[in-house]
Amino acid sequence: MTAGGSPAPPGLLDAFWAYERALMANDLDELDRWFAPGETTMRGDAAGLLIGHEAISVFRRSRGGSPARTIAAVQVQAITQDAALVIAVTAITAGGRGQQTQLWRRIDGAWFITAAHVALPAPAVAGSIWRVVGNPLVGTPLAGAPRVAGADGRPLAGETVAVKDLFAVAGYAIGAGVPAYLAEAAVETKHASAVAALLDAGATVTGIARTDEFAYSIAGRNSHYGTPPNPAVVGAVPGGSSSGPAAAVASGQASIGLGTDTGGSLRVPASYTGLWALRTTHGSVDTTGLLALAPSFDTIGWLTRDAATLRRAAAASVTGQRDLAPSFVAAPSFLVAPAFDAVLEPDVLAAFHAGLAATGIAHRADSIDLGDLDELFETFRTVQAAESWRMHGEWIEAHPGALGDDIAARFAAASTITERAEAEARVAWAATRRRLDALLGDRVLVLPSASSIAPSAMADAATIERTRAGTMRLTCIAGLTGRPGLSAPLLSVPIAGQATPAPLGLGFVGPRGSDLGLIDLASALALTT
Repeated sequence: MTAGGSPAPPGLLDAFWAYERALMANDLDELDRWFAPGETTMRGDAAGLLIGHEAISVFRRSRGGSPARTIAAVQVQAITQDAALVIAVTAITAGGRGQQTQLWRRIDGAWFITAAHVALPAPAVAGSIWRVVGNPLVGTPLAGAPRVAGADGRPLAGETVAVKDLFAVAGYAIGAGVPAYLAEAAVETKHASAVAALLDAGATVTGIARTDEFAYSIAGRNSHYGTPPNPAVVGAVPGGSSSGPAAAVASGQASIGLGTDTGGSLRVPASYTGLWALRTTHGSVDTTGLLALAPSFDTIGWLTRDAATLRRAAAASVTGQRDLAPSFVAAPSFLVAPAFDAVLEPDVLAAFHAGLAATGIAHRADSIDLGDLDELFETFRTVQAAESWRMHGEWIEAHPGALGDDIAARFAAASTITERAEAEARVAWAATRRRLDALLGDRVLVLPSASSIAPSAMADAATIERTRAGTMRLTCIAGLTGRPGLSAPLLSVPIAGQATPAPLGLGFVGPRGSDLGLIDLASALALTT
């Protein structure tokens, strides 16, 4: 270890090394002691900036310790006898170099860190995001040319795709987020139709990205591979089950995430991570080569960082688009459902109504009564569960212990759905669809994409289930009607202890076959916010 810079004020280096020992021991109480108390203390890294001692403490308890390392060099720049900047070069045991920069201040005779920034070497492949990657994995990039959309005359030329681990990619098996399933899966001999459509339009596949187990979740946590990071909210889940594609796109590792949405698995991660996402009209994208969850509700769609890329991905893949009147985008007719307010977290409710006002929707929207949201969700849940068990129940029974506790419990509940219960739910669904179609017509239902902002990765099972229950009462409307659902990153919610607000998607449910028009509509509204 080398040291340099100006002479350190008395006691500073002793404090620095005591902090370093606590860090390597993951002594949380001792680490808390070295960070200055109060609401102005800061800690930042590539994931974001935390403000306040309490926010930093909560983050530290969620991360599971720092990577093992040694200190290669320390530089001190004294500011006064009671303040100094300390920059340490860190040698990571697993490889690579990093840096940590700390502003130390002496307060009442004791040294404390009042601001810190940590830089770690980025992993070559983040295992919680990717199952396998390439440069590219599939497709031919533009040799020697910049990645500019349409550079070779094809609409997606230069775009890179993170494929959810439910789609067939020739030369690789489908893993579905379950190691035991992957171990037995056969290698695919041809691409899924949705993958082929993007490749034909000029995109390349960067890799196969993680999913929640069998896509039966909207949280974004996987008990086998870990939780992908949420680049928009420090220490939060990214949302699922298209969690890997969402994290890849939000962090800039791909420009398109190819995913599925059965009960919100594109719209929820888009809301949590600040992306655009489209759940397509049911049946408008060929599902050949897709491992299903509940075919009556399964749809294919995409996550992107901007609306234009989303539209080009959709245009390359969807069929059966309606020739909507120009007024659909120019002078749309909106609907809002006051019943949704009851399932929203208070900060989401406030952000949603502020968003309605900011976009002008509030003055142009009619209120409608969708009926009992619990009954709607129960109809959706029953049919989805019955189909999910029919798809995967035999394999699950043959592989006890292969799933994490939360997903295993969900499938166990699905296994109890009787034929009679499913039949009754399908009758109720048919009646519900007729009623909702008559109610919605060609108008656009506007709602939050999720009932909460992204929950903490430390959230307990009860919290995750509560947010899931609230969110599914929002997202099931598109599923029950087969209509397209769009999430646009137009809203945000301030979050205590973080320098930037958490994103929140503004959701739109349009008439069947209005997928492209729905993107155009939301794009126009985005210009007003």
